[in-house]
Amino acid sequence: MEKAVKFIRFQQLKEQALALCREEGRTLPDPDMMNPIVLALIGDSVFTFYVRMRLLAVSSHVQVIHSIAATMVSAVMQAKAMHVLEAGLSEEEAAIAHRGRNAKSMVPKSASVSEYRAATAFEALCGWLLLTDRESRLEEFVETAFQIISGEISGGKKTFG
Repeated sequence: MEKAVKFIRFQQLKEQALALCREEGRTLPDPDMMNPIVLALIGDSVFTFYVRMRLLAVSSHVQVIHSIAATMVSAVMQAKAMHVLEAGLSEEEAAIAHRGRNAKSMVPKSASVSEYRAATAFEALCGWLLLTDRESRLEEFVETAFQIISGEISGGKKTFG
């Protein structure tokens, strides 16, 4: 019975969101007040897009780009990058990362709890940087992460696929 109620509530929320999407002139919510999981959802898209754009220069084969990108944007790799990048965060950025790290969500089997939480912190920060119009800092952050992850993959002789 409880699952049915949750599903009905989900359907209502989805319909409400779709109705609001059709309205023009709606402003985005304040990124500082957004659920960190929502920030992470946006940040995941940002980093995935960035990685794919960077990989266009190395291959024109969709399978190759997808395979390398999937490895690079994995929670395990994002966590490795986040551990290196944490030292260079401003207080404000560290607070956003902390919110992302502490957000409650389901942890997939592909990463440990600590890796997944670090990856969520990474993604939340990417989302927040985008939504607060800090493009140059976002570019610096994702480029550095890309370099860290590329080095990790190359150094570890990671195979793709």
